[in-house]
Amino acid sequence: MKSTSSIAPPSLSRAHVVIVGMGLMGASLGYDLRGHCRRVTGVVRREEAVAPTLARGCADEVTTDVAAAVAQADLVVLATPVRTILRQIDTLGPLMKPGAVLLDMGSTKTEICHQMQKLPAHVQAIGGHPMCGKEQAGLDAAEPGLYRGCIFVLCPLPRTTAETVALAQALIAHIQARPLFLDPEQHDRLVAAISHLPYLVASGLVAHVMDVAREDERVWQVAASGFRDASRVAASDTTMMLDILMTNRAAVLAALDGFLDQMQRLRRALEANEESFLQTRLAEIAKKRRDWQKNASTH
Repeated sequence: MKSTSSIAPPSLSRAHVVIVGMGLMGASLGYDLRGHCRRVTGVVRREEAVAPTLARGCADEVTTDVAAAVAQADLVVLATPVRTILRQIDTLGPLMKPGAVLLDMGSTKTEICHQMQKLPAHVQAIGGHPMCGKEQAGLDAAEPGLYRGCIFVLCPLPRTTAETVALAQALIAHIQARPLFLDPEQHDRLVAAISHLPYLVASGLVAHVMDVAREDERVWQVAASGFRDASRVAASDTTMMLDILMTNRAAVLAALDGFLDQMQRLRRALEANEESFLQTRLAEIAKKRRDWQKNASTH
């Protein structure tokens, strides 16, 4: 059902935007929005984080009083870990004024969108996920322009109004990202393959090298660009990644099963000395990777 609220959200330029969570994603969004909407309020958990966040210039004001901030907002953006977002939807949603919009930036969408669907009828809501980031987390890693050129997934709910979608699209256009509309389940299946599985694969690779290092520590000395590139995402924030894995378990397990099947096929071919098969298969894979890189670089 659509929301019963008859109050449409204001345009982005007239909106009071409240960003809950001023880490990498939230503060970077604040940099891009400040000065281009009526007001940007950043919400942090600890009082000692207020002054340094304000000094960075990523918000017009910074507060720990999330309830008061949310009650004044035209647009609330939840830029916190996924399981925190799930709790915040329940606690903060009812505090929002009629017609206000709730947008999240969580890395998984099915559980979040299901929770959003339960919000009071006067609150607008839409799921979101910008496909960008860094291995580093926190305010120090934030930067203007982080979202430029990235895909920003939107997952409208059955209750989401056209005006809500338009406001989310205006935000995406302003930060120079590109919108992509997906169902929550479809989103989670796709990101399990291209984001969550690579984290586990990279972690498994590093764990294997750690085992090798127990026999010969020199393995770290000979590790070069191949290992660096293949293992990069293993350095991602563990708390953030656990939230992602635990809220997308089914899709990640399916992706992991598919990956292990591919590895077993390659292993069997290598064990059987099937050089011709390996040549053909690895060449197909290399071409697809080069084609993807070429297409990605033109967008």
